[in-house]
Formats: sequence, structure tokens, C-alpha cells
Amino acid sequence: MSVIKLEKSGPIATLTLTRPEMMNALGQEGDGTEVAAACAEIEADPQIRVAILTGEGKAFSAGGDVKAMRDKTGAFGGSPNEVRNGYRRNIHLAVKSLYNLETPLIAAVNGAAIGLGCDVACMADVRLAAEKAKFGVTFLKLGLIPGDGGAWLLPRIVGNSRAAQLLFTGDVIDAETAKEWGLVSDVHSGDTLMEEANALAGRMAAQPPQALRLAKTLLRHGQSASYETMMEFSAASQALMHETEDHMEGVNAILEKRTATFEGK
Repeated sequence: MSVIKLEKSGPIATLTLTRPEMMNALGQEGDGTEVAAACAEIEADPQIRVAILTGEGKAFSAGGDVKAMRDKTGAFGGSPNEVRNGYRRNIHLAVKSLYNLETPLIAAVNGAAIGLGCDVACMADVRLAAEKAKFGVTFLKLGLIPGDGGAWLLPRIVGNSRAAQLLFTGDVIDAETAKEWGLVSDVHSGDTLMEEANALAGRMAAQPPQALRLAKTLLRHGQSASYETMMEFSAASQALMHETEDHMEGVNAILEKRTATFEGK
């Protein structure tokens, strides 16, 4: 059963989780490979400048496939060592592929984002939520811990105190609370969520694509690198950008009081 669909429209790619009958649960055999292939296709396409991730139906993703956990199948089957490898080659492959996209990624959270689903949303650079969206880090309710990178990423987004509160209680928060906590940037009606996500993606896609990807890389490294390391990385990166045609186009556009057209050169 397919887990993700990739669609392209000009410089914007849309990734849609496609198991609405299972609230877009993840963890079946091959899920990681399929998500990784979609991400690789985005990275290989020079026309794509921004990607959007959303879910089909009423949920963004309800997280790990609980029935597969019960039946010990997919990523959740076998000995402890086999389960460990199942996570690494399947679920971890999926979330790492999303997190490691050089292309900026917007999560348009259309409904429930629970457990692994919340972690998947956190892999994006920017999150927008529908009014009916809900977020929960409910691993402990299943006798589990965050096995998908959420324990590393969530504190970096909402702070350690609120990340601990979500994890230790299993509480589910609504979209407005998620916005207040910094988990999402904006909340929109369900009817306009994708329109707003595409509008935001369009504003991003209007930027010079090489500099846009490098800016994302700088933000990511800035989460863990030292100040001095970042200053050196920034200087080296900036020197490269000064040699691009897009840089001169931006300079000329400002001096000529016109809108720049960036071609990725």
C-alpha cells in the first residue's frame, strides 16, 4: 500500500501521505524506501525550489501503525535487534530523508499529528496548521519512547520544558496552543490551508535557489555548531554566493528598482 504521493507544480513539490483509511499511519515494510525515493526525486530536480508535506483525509499522520505493533509486523516485528534494524532502515530512513532535504520543507498539518506524526511534522522547516489540527507526543501511552528523532528535535522547537510536558503527560494540544508554543507558525482554516502553504512556498521559491538551500543549511548547522564554526562557514559560503549570477541579479534589481528574477545560476 503506497504511503506517499509526489506532485510538482512549477517550482513547488507537494508530498502527500496517502493512507487516509489509517489516518496516514506509518511503519509498514517499504515506507522508508518510498519516502526516501520521493525526497531523492525532489533533490534531483533543479526546477523544484520548495516542498510541502501534508496528509490525505482528516489526519496529517496518527503516527506509528498500532495494528502493526500489535501483530509484530513491518518495522515492529522480530527480535529486539530486528526491531532496531527495522526502525533504522524503515522509519528512520523516512524521517531522515525528510529532515535532510536541502530543499526547504513546509508541513501543512491538516489534522491530527500524533506520536511519529508529530515527529514527521517537526522534520519540516516551517509548520502551518489547520484549525482542527492537533499535536501529541504520546509514545509513553504505548509504553514506548520517542524512537523517531523527536526527543532531539522537539526541544529545539518548543524548548525543553514544554517538550518534557508533552512527552511526560501524553497531552494532546490544539492548533492555537501549538502556535503559542512555537510549534507552528500560523493557523488557517482547513479550506485555505493548502492555499496558504502554496502562497508561502511561492514567496520562498522566488528567492535565489542556491542561496535558499545554503541558508537552510546554515540554520540547521547553527543548532549545534559553535559560534566561531558558524562564522567561518558563513564566510566561506558567502564568498561562493558572491560569484553567482543570481547575486548580481539581486544587486542590479535593487539599483534599478525592479523585481529580481533568479535563475539558479
